[in-house]
Amino acid sequence: MITLKILFWILLSVIVYTYVGYGILLYGIIKIRRFFKMGEKLEIDPSYEPEVTLFIAAYNEKDYVAAKMKNTLELDYPKEKINIVWVTDGSDDGTPDVLKGYPNTTVYHLDERNGKIGAMNRGMDFVKTPIVIFSDANTNLGKESIRRIVNLFSNPKVGCVSGEKRIVDKESDVASGAGEGIYWKYESALKKWDAELYSVVGAAGELFAIRTALYRHVEKDTLLDDFIISLRVAQEGYTIQYDPEAYAIETASANVKEEFKRKVRISAGGIQSIVRLRSLLNVFKYGTLSFQYISHRVLRWSLTPLCLILLIPVLSILAINEGIFSFGLYSTLFWLQLLFYALALLGWFLENRETRIKILFVPYYFFIMNVCVVLGFFRYMKKSQSVNWERAQRAS
Repeated sequence: MITLKILFWILLSVIVYTYVGYGILLYGIIKIRRFFKMGEKLEIDPSYEPEVTLFIAAYNEKDYVAAKMKNTLELDYPKEKINIVWVTDGSDDGTPDVLKGYPNTTVYHLDERNGKIGAMNRGMDFVKTPIVIFSDANTNLGKESIRRIVNLFSNPKVGCVSGEKRIVDKESDVASGAGEGIYWKYESALKKWDAELYSVVGAAGELFAIRTALYRHVEKDTLLDDFIISLRVAQEGYTIQYDPEAYAIETASANVKEEFKRKVRISAGGIQSIVRLRSLLNVFKYGTLSFQYISHRVLRWSLTPLCLILLIPVLSILAINEGIFSFGLYSTLFWLQLLFYALALLGWFLENRETRIKILFVPYYFFIMNVCVVLGFFRYMKKSQSVNWERAQRAS
């Protein structure tokens, strides 16, 4: 029992640190640094206004072109300094034809479909501006997003800027939308603190930018292009900064089934990224960046889901040994664990039913996220995840 108790506290500590503890620790460090005026304030020049390229890799996005271009042409940045590039490899729905006639817009099309990263690698050879901003066809950007991103690049230490992904929030939401929205709000807070400490750990593919000179062609089978591209910029000694007011808006997945497919793909990409960025685990070489990377990303995609699985039998044995109805420490924690999974089951029951009690969806979304990590691991090991675009159904 002593060995099991030690194992239990190790498992619990890893889980709590990953999802709550790191955020608390990060916030505490930030508050201490602010109090003692430690660290350098990021100096930026608001007058910095270079040419930029808005880069959109798209596959069969004809239905989104009009809204995307309308949004792009209304952005608060000199029109003559925004070069709009669409790479439409494999599109056979007329997307390239619809794009003809828009100002400052260039379309690079190939009939062959080579996946998003193939399109990005090909399209980046044509980019000549000092800054390239990546965005998805089905997202709309905040009016000041480009200007706010560019401002951060006025500091030479900044190599990448991540915008914020915002999920359309409705009064009544399905489990996927409510859970995903709450998750991204927490992620936004962590990113702000990460950036203030040193660097954000990865960028959101819906909206991020890099210095064009820092782009390196990425392996063709890469699943998380945004993550790999941004972290490799950080590996070269630049920081990844974050501005929550530079944002991309998209609707949530239509249901948890669609969100499930997306998360499994992301999780498989997460495992792939850990393997490819394994040098970042060296805290002696990368210091603070390694600490942030391991705490914010690696644990979520590797050790913590395993800890959650092992915690179930370990805590059950300890509770039975203590007396399951004794309401001692372990039996109480056992019932709390049971309650959590019961709430996840309730979330499943309410999955596509309208409700205003969104907090009920959090356990379900948390559970689904970790199941996706496990499935993503096996998918990565089987090498069965395609790099080609798979359109997810979105809530209407």
